[in-house]
Amino acid sequence: MSKRTYLDHAATTPMLPQARAAVADAMERWANPSSPHADGRAARAMLERARAEVADAFGWRHDVIFTSGASEALAIAGQRARTPGRWHGATEHEAVPAAMGAASRVLPVHSDGLIDRDALADALAEGPALVAIQQVNNETGVLQPLNEIAEQVRAAGSLLLADCAQGAGKLPLPDADLIAVSAHKLGGPPGVGALLVKDLGSLAASGGQEKGYRRGTHNLPGIAGLSAALTSRAFADAMPRLADLRARLEAQLPATAIAGDAPRSPAIGAYAVEGVTSSALLVQLDLAGFAISAGSACSSGSMKRSHVLTAMQVPDRLADSAIRISFGPDTSAADVDAIAAAITRIASRARAA
Repeated sequence: MSKRTYLDHAATTPMLPQARAAVADAMERWANPSSPHADGRAARAMLERARAEVADAFGWRHDVIFTSGASEALAIAGQRARTPGRWHGATEHEAVPAAMGAASRVLPVHSDGLIDRDALADALAEGPALVAIQQVNNETGVLQPLNEIAEQVRAAGSLLLADCAQGAGKLPLPDADLIAVSAHKLGGPPGVGALLVKDLGSLAASGGQEKGYRRGTHNLPGIAGLSAALTSRAFADAMPRLADLRARLEAQLPATAIAGDAPRSPAIGAYAVEGVTSSALLVQLDLAGFAISAGSACSSGSMKRSHVLTAMQVPDRLADSAIRISFGPDTSAADVDAIAAAITRIASRARAA
């Protein structure tokens, strides 16, 4: 198979060498951390060491609950936060409304993808609530001003739940009350994540492990891999370079950058290549050796029009030709130049036809 270029890191990032080594080491020394014997106590020590490393890497001085990923972290917060109301942003990952429940109401966004702060103020005036707003949009890379939003939410006596799956390990975390993170988005293994909790009293306990806030045997190898990926700083250190690479890409693409004037994570860009449908672009780029997506990996297989772009009122002609290109620590200038050239060729052929 010819060399392929992977530019779908927002869907998942291949495991970093440090994470693979940590997972392998933990598997060699595996025992149930909840067991009282010497082997279990040794595993417990590994678990708590990893917990401290994760908290330190995030600069988090509160509780860390390990989960099976960001989706479970969101579900714990959405279902068990001790506050009556529920609100979530219109452009959230589909895991968020599922976690918040059918009664959760939607906060609109402006055409740049940023939360409508006046609408948020009206929502908060209705009474205490859990407000779920992502740090980085998984399709467009739009970066919400969560520290400002946190002040607004907290002043109204409500709680902010931040989905940081696309920002954790890459950007500083916001000052939210609850934060969901995922290992496989930052170079760790799949099947593990965490819920960062400022005050455990804000959640109803369920019994079981993790101080009674999550049931199930700990995935110690996965947790070790998460810790190793974070402490490697592979993504965090690469972010300035990725910002330069995205600017290089956008200077060459025959495309419209979606939310190009909004604050965005350097690791994600969404582009509309008019005259070519998203599905046609994906197929042709895949055949040419490039892995990208048309939006969220959780919904792109259906090729439905993106709810994110619909909420942003992106015109249909752009939404139907939108693709997402997302970068990782190993993405190079040569990768960027190659996909820009490939997209230019595909667009030229389509427009000529």
